[in-house]
Amino acid sequence: MAHFLRGKQAGIQSDFSAGLGPEVFVLDDATYDPVQSLLAVGTSESPYGSGQIYVFGQKRVCVTLNLSHKASVKILEFCADKIISVDTKNNLDIYSASKRYDEFFRSTVSQSDHGIGDVIAYDLDREVLSPFRIPNLWRERSPKTRMLPVVTLAIHPRDIGSLLIGYSEGAVLFSFKQNKPTKYFQYELPRGAPGGDSDPTSINSIRHPKLTQALWHPTGTFILTGHEDSGMVVWDPKDGRVIMARTLQDVNVNMPGAGVSNHGASPGTYSLKEPLFRIAWCAKQNPDDTGLLIAGGAPTTMPAKGLTFLELGLTPNYATSSWQVLSDHFASPKRQRILPTPPNAEVVDFCLIPNSSPYYSGAHDPVAVLTLLSSGEIATLRFPSGQPIPPANNLHLSLSFVHPFVHRIDLAAVKRERWLGMIEKRDNFTPIIVGGAGATHTLKRHQNRNIVQTAHADGTIYLWDAGHGDEIENEDLLQVDISRALGRLNDIEVTHMSMSGMTSELAAGLRSGETIVFRWGRNSNFGREVASFQLSAGGRSEGLIDIRDRADPTLKEGFLPLTILAGKNGPVSALKLSDVGFLGVGYESGSIAVVDLRGPTIIHEVSLSDVIKQSRRGSLRRSANQGQSRAEWPTVIEFGVMGLEGDDYSSILLFVGTNLGRVATFKLLPQSTGVYAVQFAGSTSLDDHVITLHPLNVETGASAYASQTAVANLREGIKVPGVLISVTQTGTRIFKPPAAKGAHKTWDEFLCESAAITEAGLEGNGRALIGIFNDGHVRAYSVPGLKEIGSAKLSNIFDPKRLAEAVITESGDILGWKGPSELALVNVWGVGKELQRSQDKLFNPDALIPPRPTISNLQWMAGTQYVSPADMDILIGGPNRPMSRHAMQKQRAAAAADTDAGQDPSRSQDESYWAYMQRQVNERTEKLNIMGDSMNKLEESSTGFADDVGKFVNNQKKKMVLGSIKGKWF
Repeated sequence: MAHFLRGKQAGIQSDFSAGLGPEVFVLDDATYDPVQSLLAVGTSESPYGSGQIYVFGQKRVCVTLNLSHKASVKILEFCADKIISVDTKNNLDIYSASKRYDEFFRSTVSQSDHGIGDVIAYDLDREVLSPFRIPNLWRERSPKTRMLPVVTLAIHPRDIGSLLIGYSEGAVLFSFKQNKPTKYFQYELPRGAPGGDSDPTSINSIRHPKLTQALWHPTGTFILTGHEDSGMVVWDPKDGRVIMARTLQDVNVNMPGAGVSNHGASPGTYSLKEPLFRIAWCAKQNPDDTGLLIAGGAPTTMPAKGLTFLELGLTPNYATSSWQVLSDHFASPKRQRILPTPPNAEVVDFCLIPNSSPYYSGAHDPVAVLTLLSSGEIATLRFPSGQPIPPANNLHLSLSFVHPFVHRIDLAAVKRERWLGMIEKRDNFTPIIVGGAGATHTLKRHQNRNIVQTAHADGTIYLWDAGHGDEIENEDLLQVDISRALGRLNDIEVTHMSMSGMTSELAAGLRSGETIVFRWGRNSNFGREVASFQLSAGGRSEGLIDIRDRADPTLKEGFLPLTILAGKNGPVSALKLSDVGFLGVGYESGSIAVVDLRGPTIIHEVSLSDVIKQSRRGSLRRSANQGQSRAEWPTVIEFGVMGLEGDDYSSILLFVGTNLGRVATFKLLPQSTGVYAVQFAGSTSLDDHVITLHPLNVETGASAYASQTAVANLREGIKVPGVLISVTQTGTRIFKPPAAKGAHKTWDEFLCESAAITEAGLEGNGRALIGIFNDGHVRAYSVPGLKEIGSAKLSNIFDPKRLAEAVITESGDILGWKGPSELALVNVWGVGKELQRSQDKLFNPDALIPPRPTISNLQWMAGTQYVSPADMDILIGGPNRPMSRHAMQKQRAAAAADTDAGQDPSRSQDESYWAYMQRQVNERTEKLNIMGDSMNKLEESSTGFADDVGKFVNNQKKKMVLGSIKGKWF
């Protein structure tokens, strides 16, 4: 009965939630995984779940792979159609990318039963462990050392018969052909040698810095090892001698008395160096034109952070160059440059993006480098220039969530036709990921598109279509640059965003107090930089500032900067961009500003404390604290069109809710000059912090927002009878503004974090109030009766600590944080179906792997034994290597074809499959024996033929000699 009375109290005669019951309130889960040709990314174990592997393709192609154990991904590699993963618990997982997601092959191998420092082989083609094993080779050299783990493995880039094994004590060169180690490399610093760290406390002792990395020169001419003292040593693999030992700044650090750079804060001191996180020996199209890309190894006192690239240039000819020439090549590179990365973070790992070749450890002719920062973020750089590459339309959408981290999200409903017309035209970098093929989905043509806005730490806003679990027609990301629009590099944190699809405008409010407005259009300055524009570290003005000349010259069509509303009112606390060209801004100082974007012109600025009077109907709690002065500021702003209490006409209204539970109403009235004036109409007091305000048409149940149609109808005198639904943390109230009492409901044992009025039911023909509460549940209430329709648990989908950041749309979609960098999209009016696994295809069978580089003729003439892949199959797989699954499938298909064609009369009807297979093997053996006999006969015939040819040649020589003698003497 209470819900019936609430409807009458609110002045609404119809039940807009009729027919809605608990049975239609079921969560529909649609998860986006924010955090590859193909790119695989592994994640770490966290309180939000186990580590996972994300395989990204072009556009929205993404497949998620689960680990066999709860752990973090430690090593991740591609090998043909296989994805190989090693986790922190030393489990080896192999996935097949050539199958659909639900048919993914996964084989798990645990290394707990194998000795420390052993090298074991896994047969990827046969999907079994190989009998081949290399024992700990360094233990034979140093039997007293207990822990000798394998640090790194690297196959010779041209000779697959040579394997470089890096142990913590040194490196070993192993020959598969000889099945033994051929060379040992141990870095020793004699007394007086500074070494990589230049530690004066240990300079007078003999040291053996631990090895952290070992890698080949792109042609296999040299070997480089990295050590824990930040030293890098280049070796001659033929005789095992050191060619050069250096750091990023100093050379010959293995020589006693060598001078080193002093990077200490004061004379006589030294600074610590970063560890060598990773080294890659890169090559251009010519493998002899090389360079070293290094993460780490720089002094901690260096202000500039990033990757270091030592461009070595063309490698001297090893056979004709002196030892000094080789040493000088590594001591004096052509140039040394820093590839800058975001400040306050170190590069701990990176992934090179090669142009075409999968060989040379992925470092052949790289065009870009994907860096992993110590903060958990990623940054993409052009190689070798180091210019940053924005992730928009160059990487998968999910990677943009950590490129860098997202600080704020919002969601706007935009008409499908309008969104399809928003195709950004920009001089983009060639997309890095172009592999895979997306699955097809049904298209919801008549629904508005869910356009997500994400504000990042670097002042960039990306806009993209989250969809409704359907086909996404416009998959591009739109990019908005806040830093460039402001003309500065700092204080660019976005606190609020608002988008209007009807006017194609976007507004962003900053913590520094500015509000920036962007409008869709064509850039008149495309391709040229405006001479007056320059980024600076600061600089602020006040009022409206025209920034149309600050558009990115690489942007031809997209969101262009329009104006800045600047002031000294504190951070922006509320922001709303209407569909009719008005902008409302609220500040933490308690003031509001209204801007008419047709000018643009500021039409109203006022402090709420000057216009809102203390309510006489305060609660007991408010009365007790009445003497205390509390700061008040806007928390939500909304525009609507309806008639106010006591008015016989409708007008454009501005509603402002505050943190103390007050709602102020303003009228926007047209003047004879063509501008609008803002007039305060009244206010009312609610219980607590206002979360949302929603104007509602009491006759139709539709939203009474300030739409273009509603404002146009005002000229014809059409009245809109409406109420305002306000939701606070402790309750909700439906009333006729500005100050009618209306209907009220309080939440019993929980607080509301986010709320909205949504279209209810599967057909969207009703209205309901959806609220997300701090007990981890989402609840639906009827309108206007405020009767609970149903509830569902939400804390198992979203992060319970960030429920207040969730956004609810009119269609019933909820966008919220699932983890630190993962968003989820669910629909409260779903049909109860679970989220389907991705049906995207990753593997393209028509993309052929190029042949592997091999040894040159000079290397072969010098004595290098050529080992073919077939030789490696025999050496590693052994003589009893089982038949491959592909060969077995071909045999089964051939057997089935023979059976269907009746071409196997000798096979009885009751012959088993394995008996048939045995018979086929025996027949194959007989044929091979016949072939062997034929080859033996051919060999005998060839031998006889060679003997006959030899006899004939000898007879001819004898006759020629005798003929010469006869011709001379007779």
